[in-house]
Amino acid sequence: MIITKQYRCIHSASCMCTKGHLSEDVIFLLLQHLNWNPKIIATLSCVCKWFDDLVKRVLWKEFCRTRAPKMMQDLQSSGSHSVDGNWSSLGKLLIYCSGCKKDGLFNKIYIPGHFAYRTRFSRTSGKSFLLPNCRTDVLYVSDPCEHLDQGEEGDVGFFRGVFKSFATSKVRKMLVRRGAKFHPTEFCPYCKGKLWSMLQAKMIPQSASCRLGAYEDCIEYYVCLNGHVLGVCTLLPLSDSEEVSELE
Repeated sequence: MIITKQYRCIHSASCMCTKGHLSEDVIFLLLQHLNWNPKIIATLSCVCKWFDDLVKRVLWKEFCRTRAPKMMQDLQSSGSHSVDGNWSSLGKLLIYCSGCKKDGLFNKIYIPGHFAYRTRFSRTSGKSFLLPNCRTDVLYVSDPCEHLDQGEEGDVGFFRGVFKSFATSKVRKMLVRRGAKFHPTEFCPYCKGKLWSMLQAKMIPQSASCRLGAYEDCIEYYVCLNGHVLGVCTLLPLSDSEEVSELE
């Protein structure tokens, strides 16, 4: 079957797609058939501005809705047709562990970022990362992505998450009220937004380490202006973490 190209790219004479585009409907059906493969979506966004617009406006949104339907429905239940930041940032957060670099956000050893295709995000777990007077906020947090046997650092776990309607959340209001400062050099790896340190703001409850199975004094996390959360912890040995779970 011959598919007629319906759109024409006029960005520049050297653009790869000057001969025209397939219709949005055809591209939609193709990605749907491929189960919204994130690598193909990311590749399409690099073709030209037309594809990049389609990817940001449609494809990442469908990827997020397919990957975490209940979570996406909740994040949009306030009546907004979008989410804080944008769909491509949220799509990346769902599947990408940002790792850390030396002298970077967490000042630990170098652990490269990588795709994490099977990650569970929990609204219930998110409550454990909030101070008691902020627990009406909605926060989804992932299980820790474990990087074991990291020398002196021991077993390192990275976690990530996202707030619902962060702009009106109690956490944001408390950060502003406490005069929390943005990190001077580092930015959110998902949306490039400025970052607040929850550790410096003294807003990490003990329940967070219990939920993660981590040492209480070895947990740190940041939240960006768009409500994306990224953090790191040093995990307890398995037998110790089981005891913590029983206490919790």
